Amino acid sequence: MLRMVDTLGFEALNTALKAAGEDTRLRILALLAEAELTVSDLTDILRQSQPRISRHMKLLTEAGLVLRFREGAWAFFRLADQGAAADLARSLAARLDMADDILIRDRERLAQIRAQRAAAAQSYFSAHAPEWDRLRRLHVSDEAVEAAVQAALSDKPFRSLLDVGTGTGRMLELLGPELERGLGLDFSLDMLALARARLDRAGLKQCSVRQGDVYDLKLPRDSFDVVIVHQVLHYLDDGAKALREAARVLRPQGRLLVVDFAPHDLEFLRDEHAHRRLGFPRDVVTQWLEQAGLEMLRFDNLPPEQNSEGKIAVSLWLARDPRIAIATSPRAVA
Repeated sequence: MLRMVDTLGFEALNTALKAAGEDTRLRILALLAEAELTVSDLTDILRQSQPRISRHMKLLTEAGLVLRFREGAWAFFRLADQGAAADLARSLAARLDMADDILIRDRERLAQIRAQRAAAAQSYFSAHAPEWDRLRRLHVSDEAVEAAVQAALSDKPFRSLLDVGTGTGRMLELLGPELERGLGLDFSLDMLALARARLDRAGLKQCSVRQGDVYDLKLPRDSFDVVIVHQVLHYLDDGAKALREAARVLRPQGRLLVVDFAPHDLEFLRDEHAHRRLGFPRDVVTQWLEQAGLEMLRFDNLPPEQNSEGKIAVSLWLARDPRIAIATSPRAVA
């Protein structure tokens, strides 16, 4: 099979080449191939004014080489990841000589930005660690849950992953090395900072995170091979609606994995940690998945280990989009 490269019309290609064909903007493409950055980050790295950097980002975004997305009062930028303009941006960045003195200096300053992110994330984690440690002792170990997640998805390779409610980004870190594209969504800016620092530390440049609403993902239909909803439903008023939205972005034969608590009676989790639901029976989430148009593949229940402090079992539901993929794309030809 030969992979056909997407093409751009004359005007679009001309615009993209003009946008990339300037020294600062080419440096920006090289930096965004390494990490998601804000205008403030780029101002610090490139030692240029905020209005000038903003102008560069506007041109790169309009040319389709760069994506912009908001998180609260901030806007993050990264290289585009789909389409002909994205292919061009990544091809240009890949062809740059990283031994060039200018790029070496830029990357040194980028390393400082990443170190600052990591320090801020660690500070937040340290402040909340006692609370998180207490919660983690209540349920099945993280290691057991992560092994079950990997086992549930092991029968079929996948190239793209959406992690809804990504939290600290652990699912992206766990599954990211085998992905072409991973995206984590979370509403909490603090959690996104933690997740971004984790992905930077792991060197997972193909994975990114952004702010998002579980009820309105702002993503196209048929976008991902796998969607994970990990320890999210118990915070929500309408879990069925969230799963319908998650199912919408699955590709034909794509899989949706739900991981959440089995039913329990720890009422303090409602008052102290904003849990709306005290776990879910098997049939409730199964019904929600089927109502979303998916077919169930498997269910697993992980009880707490014997002689542990754990009181809560963790359940996994795996469902599949039943549609059959039809090869209509010109990207793959014999």
